[in-house]
Amino acid sequence: MDLLLTGSRTPLADLTTPALVVERTLLEANLEKMAAVLPGTRLRPHVKAFKTTALARRMAELGHTGFTCATVREVEGMAAAGLGADLLLANEVLDCRRLGAVVDAGARVTVAVDSQLTVDAAGAGGVGEVVVDVNVGLPRCGVEPEQAGALADYARTKGLAVRGVMGYEGHLMLIEDPADKARQVEESMVKLLKASADVGGDLVSAGGTGTFDVNTWAGEIQAGSYCLMDTTYAKAGAPFAQALTLLATVISANPGGWFVADLGLKALGMDHGNPSIEGAAVWYCADEHTVFSADGAHFSVGDRIRVSPAHVDPTVALHERLHVVDGDVVVETWDVDLRGW
Repeated sequence: MDLLLTGSRTPLADLTTPALVVERTLLEANLEKMAAVLPGTRLRPHVKAFKTTALARRMAELGHTGFTCATVREVEGMAAAGLGADLLLANEVLDCRRLGAVVDAGARVTVAVDSQLTVDAAGAGGVGEVVVDVNVGLPRCGVEPEQAGALADYARTKGLAVRGVMGYEGHLMLIEDPADKARQVEESMVKLLKASADVGGDLVSAGGTGTFDVNTWAGEIQAGSYCLMDTTYAKAGAPFAQALTLLATVISANPGGWFVADLGLKALGMDHGNPSIEGAAVWYCADEHTVFSADGAHFSVGDRIRVSPAHVDPTVALHERLHVVDGDVVVETWDVDLRGW
């Protein structure tokens, strides 16, 4: 089934740049490819990667009824859009009162915990379900595996339901050698499964776009970037198409051989490096400018170009709208309505 597209059909050339542009056919192919590998609740899409309830609704139509969130705002927005059947906030929160209000309104919300303080915050804020966040090798949040059972016991003494465990092997997402990646993912998941045996519950939640096809130990995978993609995951071999680009305009052409486009640091997530332009070499990005050169190609002032970001998640979060296109026509515009905290 194709995306449900509504609204006026606008020529791509009429968009003000820089603009987020998503190729409809590539997006749909990515969604269907992932759904074939991880059907239904085997996938818990991570909305931080795309931050729009319109795309989340399409995922729900494909059978993915549970979602991963990174912020309280994402939880609130998903619930308000009628997508609150099973929302996991995969992050520690020390003030859960807004989450409690979402629960009171009828949504199911589970929050990650890795300390007694975060357990207490969940109870005080009115969130009755938690999942124990386990450190499986990424030096970020997460209780040590051997301490997970005790934290679960503590949560139960506070009247909370413990749904299980989660552990993010984020340090392994970009390993290019398949055998090495599989070996290290298994090592991380052995830690998570050990914690799961001590914690109890039904959930063993892990993974992402970089490990979706090798992590066979987790019961559900928290992938999100796969639907839009970026050049970092593409270089690491993720088998999905670059559906999202930024439409930009060439605003200067220097006789010295370089060109300037009208997007820069304020339009791009730069933590994974420079964006890419087909047929060109990006020199650097400034606040409002991307400077590039091209061997054997010439760009003129006014030319529209496509720029591929290195990291999709923070790039999307910088924009208010996402334009779905079919060829040179904008067939739908989605609000990026899950931004903020």
